[in-house]
Amino acid sequence: MKRSFALATLLASGLALSAAAQTAPAAAPSKIAVVAFQVAVAQTNEGERNFADLKKKYEPRENQLKAQDDEIQSLTKQLQATGTTLSEADRASKARSIDDKKKKLQRDADDLRAAGGQEAQEMYASLASKVYDVLATYAQQQGYTLVLDISQQQNPILFALPSTDITKAVVAAYNLKSGIPAPAAGAAPAPRPAAKAPAAH
Repeated sequence: MKRSFALATLLASGLALSAAAQTAPAAAPSKIAVVAFQVAVAQTNEGERNFADLKKKYEPRENQLKAQDDEIQSLTKQLQATGTTLSEADRASKARSIDDKKKKLQRDADDLRAAGGQEAQEMYASLASKVYDVLATYAQQQGYTLVLDISQQQNPILFALPSTDITKAVVAAYNLKSGIPAPAAGAAPAPRPAAKAPAAH
């Protein structure tokens, strides 16, 4: 009797679970979008303005490096043209001077690359965090369940319809929120940074 009661209880609970499963609402279909996140960050009005300012800041140092390089090229040509008329000591002295200038140019170029690169990365990271917040809000408002980044050269996306790309929409949403006007026509476009998109908050 106890066994039949236990069996009846088990069957009843099984039927109840089956009925619950049948009446449970179906899961909402997934809505997926792709975004070129790094491009979006760089193409915002704020990104274009900031990177243009950064380029302007380092332009004098770049011009100085070019002047150093031009001087080295000129001295090298002079040495090649007059090398046979110089004494061995003079020729060695001039060659040593050119070599010293080359080493200084390399150090100055490395310093500029390091300073500019670090400042660009910090600028990108700060802006990327704000653009991510706008992206997350936009995706939720539009009902996207998943947004994939196609910025990286190696990404798992083999195919995506153009209609799933929300890059321009995110840029427009960020520009609207920031209130920063577009840069003047003819301004140099912002470079595409190599930094990765921030992790989800």
